[in-house]
Amino acid sequence: MPDATVGTTVAAGYFQGYSAVGIIAVIGVLFVAVAFGAGRLLRPVVPTPEKLLTYECGVDPVGEGWAHTQVRYYVYAFLYVIFAVDSIFLFPWATIFAAPGFGGVTLAEMFIFLGFLAIGLLYAWKKGVLEWT
Repeated sequence: MPDATVGTTVAAGYFQGYSAVGIIAVIGVLFVAVAFGAGRLLRPVVPTPEKLLTYECGVDPVGEGWAHTQVRYYVYAFLYVIFAVDSIFLFPWATIFAAPGFGGVTLAEMFIFLGFLAIGLLYAWKKGVLEWT
């Protein structure tokens, strides 16, 4: 039969690590709360009609609030983000690939990753997303 004190000691050591994380989280939440509270107490509150007016890039709001926006610009931005994330993953891959013992596995994983990106690019090309009209 196992000794109960050994299990209690292991559990205490296990939860001690979580208590440190919990204390840091509580300190972080308190820091944010104090910062927001201090900002609320110290800021000047002088509402004027100009301050309460909707502001959009220095242009006075005139007319309706609805405007047509072309969706294709969002698609181009989305494709840019996808390939920017791809480049972020290529740099760590290059450093790990040089380490001994990781060459073959890392190379296979990167080709799988690049394959998924190629499939996404092919899908975008087939849908006509990459055509500027």
